[in-house]
Amino acid sequence: MTDRAVRWGVVGPGRIARKVAADFPHVASASLTAVASRSKDRAQAFADEFGIPTVHDYRTILEDPDVDVLYLATPHPQHRAMALAAIRAGKHLLVEKAFTVTPEATREIVAAAAEHGVFVMEAMWTRFQPAVVKLRELIAEGVIGEVRAVQADLGAQQNADPEDRFFNPALGGGALFDLTVYPISFAQMVLGRPETVVAHGQLAPEGVDVEESILLTYPEGRSATLFASLRCQSPGMARVVGTGGWIEVPPRFHHPSALLVLRNGHPPEELSLPALGAGYSHEIAEVTEGIRAGRVESPVMPLADTVAVQDIMAAVADQLGLQVHEGPADLEH
Repeated sequence: MTDRAVRWGVVGPGRIARKVAADFPHVASASLTAVASRSKDRAQAFADEFGIPTVHDYRTILEDPDVDVLYLATPHPQHRAMALAAIRAGKHLLVEKAFTVTPEATREIVAAAAEHGVFVMEAMWTRFQPAVVKLRELIAEGVIGEVRAVQADLGAQQNADPEDRFFNPALGGGALFDLTVYPISFAQMVLGRPETVVAHGQLAPEGVDVEESILLTYPEGRSATLFASLRCQSPGMARVVGTGGWIEVPPRFHHPSALLVLRNGHPPEELSLPALGAGYSHEIAEVTEGIRAGRVESPVMPLADTVAVQDIMAAVADQLGLQVHEGPADLEH
């Protein structure tokens, strides 16, 4: 690819897309050139807010030659159809977490991306936060010895309004796809794919999950203990424990600005590692530079990790008795 800016389109101009769009000025090689929504008024309002020149519906943005990559921020069950259509149209993709609602749909998208040779990445912004990048470096350097355990929680108290997306099964509501994906992905990042998944939690009358505790087990006795909730506001901390000490990721661990390193026999060491902008700039830069370099996936958030996380979430859903509602493979006319 040439040195020109990578041109981005936003699909689904909602709350999270607004936060991501606000970080684009921090990435000089990326430009927002288009936005698409089922509602023309909503798309136009988003375009006006962020100075985006072109407004589309879901189909016409796929035909826009001035769009290189799409950021998909629609509700989870809608990711499948738009991602597959975008890949067929030759567009690169950043797909908001959770990537899809089922592992089968995730594998379908991964296979299509490989067939068409486009860059595709899950928007797990946590992995690109400077503090989390440093965490992985410290672990790799053996600063805390052999890693034995991960602990993480993420709770955000939500009003149990059946009209709210969080409580709508058709829109991928519940804790699993919005909150639990974070501690699961964090554990997978540190420990890899687990041998077993044990989940215990509660479903709301609407059929969505509102809370779960999860135990992931790994070879040689290693483990991850995770908690997520729509009922409780929890600290949002993570901890990686090793034979030589531990590292704490202070609240909220999914977008931290610091680390606390506690090595056996040494005083605690606090590292300040703030993000650029609101923290979304780092994933924007990862995709942008990956496309410019001709890569088809990120080494930091590879598609194999996304598949592994989706498999864990499917096991959790199955054990909770959660009936998930995956979207269709084809865009609606």
